Amino acid sequence: MSNPKLTPLHSVHVAAGATMVDFGGWDMPIQYPSGIVAEHLNTRRNCGLFDVSHMGRLIVEGPQQVAFLQKVLSNNVEALPVGRAQYCIIPAPDGSAVDDAYLYRFEADRYLLVVNASNTDKDLAHFAAIVPAFDCTITDITGTSACLALQGPNSEQLLQTLSGCDFITGPKKNDLNTLQMEGHTVQVSRTGYTGEPVGFELFVSNEDVLWLWNRLAELGATPTGLGARDTLRLEASLPLYGHEMGLDPDGKAIPVFAVSLAKFAVSFLPEKGDFVGRKVLEDQFAAYQRITQQDFHDVAALPKRIVPIALLDRGVMRAGMQIYCNGQAVGWVTSGTMVPYYQFRDESPEAVPTDATGKRSIGFAYISSTVTPDDVVEIDVRGKRLKAKLTTRHIRQNLPPYVRPIL
Repeated sequence: MSNPKLTPLHSVHVAAGATMVDFGGWDMPIQYPSGIVAEHLNTRRNCGLFDVSHMGRLIVEGPQQVAFLQKVLSNNVEALPVGRAQYCIIPAPDGSAVDDAYLYRFEADRYLLVVNASNTDKDLAHFAAIVPAFDCTITDITGTSACLALQGPNSEQLLQTLSGCDFITGPKKNDLNTLQMEGHTVQVSRTGYTGEPVGFELFVSNEDVLWLWNRLAELGATPTGLGARDTLRLEASLPLYGHEMGLDPDGKAIPVFAVSLAKFAVSFLPEKGDFVGRKVLEDQFAAYQRITQQDFHDVAALPKRIVPIALLDRGVMRAGMQIYCNGQAVGWVTSGTMVPYYQFRDESPEAVPTDATGKRSIGFAYISSTVTPDDVVEIDVRGKRLKAKLTTRHIRQNLPPYVRPIL
């Protein structure tokens, strides 16, 4: 890797013995000596600490900031109050995704847009062609700020201890707050990329991030690499740009509504107004609604969909493997691996994870929209067709603070 970008915590990761890899042009920790499996399980039962400072962070501000964001983002920015965040897509004119992103409104007069690390330059170039028509500015603060993710059942307690405050944010996902912690300003968001019912993202200055990392680790958070972040997001059925968004294995653009999460990220309300790709996305959404009702008479706008998939036979699915139904090739695995989980003694709301663990091969399929969960599908794993099943999700998140596997 030539001239990789480094987060302010790079030397800390190296000193801790982390395995470093190129991720979107950044030299990032994929795992620490404990390994991906241990880091994944620890996050599910205790608390994982992630350096996600490689994610692009853009400040949008100015008199026409809302009008600009309404034009380039898929969600309804007008409806976003101070103290809330929202998931959104940066749509392309053809109805595919330039990127997916999160928009945060910590303050009334500016917005923070967080984008994928590998797409930051592309996103900025996309915006540069549109922003001149609006009285607002875009400032890239990726290199002058930092971001940590604190995820898992114990994460809120750690922040309460550090801040001396019982109230961290409101109780709902996407709630925001700004706190003083030991004399340092920390912007806190009840968000994350792990599927944890309790989890936060923390935005601080470069000068404060080493203090924050060390203090959270002292309080019991476990440094966790991007390898476990990937298995956690996969278990939570969260898409990753470059796999479930972007281009398919044939090099064709994946429609935004191929990912079911898009229904929470795209607004067609009248007050939303026109935005990039709106008409194409409306056609996709109409097809999506028909498909969910198993009405397949017109799926031209959405011929394939991204669906969680689980391997039933012994083996491991990987991205790029072909999927078959009734002997016909119907799609590909976009993400897949072996994921660990804790076993629970029973299904009661009070049940906690036991020490017993298991592993299963799960992933995402980009598959013909006419294939349903009732159909028998097979994955070609190294020349052998192994049975698999389509599903709606891999975990349950409705009994916090613990995630429970759906087996």
